[in-house]
Amino acid sequence: MRRPPTPAHLAMVGAVLLTSACAALRPPPKASAELRESAPVVASAEATGGWPEAQWWKSYDDATLNALVEVAVGTGPSIAGADARIRAAEDDVRVAGAALGVSVNATAGITRQRLSDNGMIPPEFLGFHWYDQSDLGAAVRYQFDWWGKQHAAMEGAIDRARAVAAERQIATLGLASAVSQAYFNWQADSARVALQEQAVTLRERLLAIAAARQDAGLDSNDATLDAKRQLAAQREQLAMARGAQQLEVVNLAGLLGVDASALPPLARRDLPQVNSSLPPDAGTNLLARRPDIAASRWRVEAALRDTDAARASFYPDISLRALAGLSSVDIGKLLESGSRAPQFGIAFDLPLFDAGLRRARHDAAQARLDVAIAAYDDAVVNAAREAGTAATRLAQAGQQRAEREQQLAAARSMTSAAAARLQGELSHAGPGLAAQLAELDEQQQLVSVNLAAVLADVQLKQALAGNPVQTEDKP
Repeated sequence: MRRPPTPAHLAMVGAVLLTSACAALRPPPKASAELRESAPVVASAEATGGWPEAQWWKSYDDATLNALVEVAVGTGPSIAGADARIRAAEDDVRVAGAALGVSVNATAGITRQRLSDNGMIPPEFLGFHWYDQSDLGAAVRYQFDWWGKQHAAMEGAIDRARAVAAERQIATLGLASAVSQAYFNWQADSARVALQEQAVTLRERLLAIAAARQDAGLDSNDATLDAKRQLAAQREQLAMARGAQQLEVVNLAGLLGVDASALPPLARRDLPQVNSSLPPDAGTNLLARRPDIAASRWRVEAALRDTDAARASFYPDISLRALAGLSSVDIGKLLESGSRAPQFGIAFDLPLFDAGLRRARHDAAQARLDVAIAAYDDAVVNAAREAGTAATRLAQAGQQRAEREQQLAAARSMTSAAAARLQGELSHAGPGLAAQLAELDEQQQLVSVNLAAVLADVQLKQALAGNPVQTEDKP
């Protein structure tokens, strides 16, 4: 026969339970995050520029570009997706906030049940086999958040919503940059097409001269064949330039999410002259202006709140429950005062043994925090790299442009000299046409250099990100 537990046994069990409870109430230390306070931007002595405005594309003073960007950032597919993510994040905030309130649920039910003949109370003693059970009530529940678990969950959801809002700014900046680059590429291709058309005309004239000189016995057939070859190659370059120009139209239409026919009319104009540079305070203020850094910072804050929530799970939950209800086996008497069956209670949920589940959850939250901190550091370093790279490319393009302008000036002098020799009847038209072709080639090279400078300027403005990101307002 089993012996009943002695007081000593009960005391030992109680001591074990108390020790376990005390161990459960010893949570890990509160987590913290040390983040970078400046970006490692390599600023040169020429870092004397200013910060771009939020709508930096308007600084190019191009109405067509402004219209393209306005459509893209207003109704573009990527922006619509970002807006949907913001709405989902805001809904998550409301879900987390609802856990802090009182929950009230209405209950109602009717059950018909047969008593077993072999049950504890035989039906013959009660005088019936079947009976109905009717219940009607309202249940109220409130859980105290003494340890801040629910508040941490809500604040984490708010921080994630802030991160998603900052990501929309990332999408806007990226889309404005992509549209600007595609538009300027189209302008450069349009300039190349115009220059290639002039070159084809000159090549046709050179072919005619070669054929005439061959007919006159002044040159061999090789000169005519070479002129034909060069004309075919020039026409190929013209076709390639026109194809590249059309591809940029397709690219713009895709960025705006419209058909190519719905784009604003595109007219050729000279590329803007740019001369931007890094601001002297780029290393410190870049953190406040880059939305990707702001998004990473909010995700670190959200991860911190997750660790707080996991830490709070080491403490007991305390909740109040109340039920204002009616219960009766006779549905006709359900609404009578005698059918009242109110309930009141308080519940304690004290964690004791869980095979390390709470500790594992906290460690997982800490690991996610470490990942978020690493992502933040990576975002800061990438921002510094993008800003420094764009500024360096812009400076290099400026130096290259100065050299190209000298080469173009020399080519124009050669064209003038050839024209003077032709006028003085010291040479035929061929050398003059060749000099003009060389000048057109220098113009094309200068277009490429100017395009590189403009694209670097766009990248620098995107890297500097415009106005400071609002990080304190809730979404």
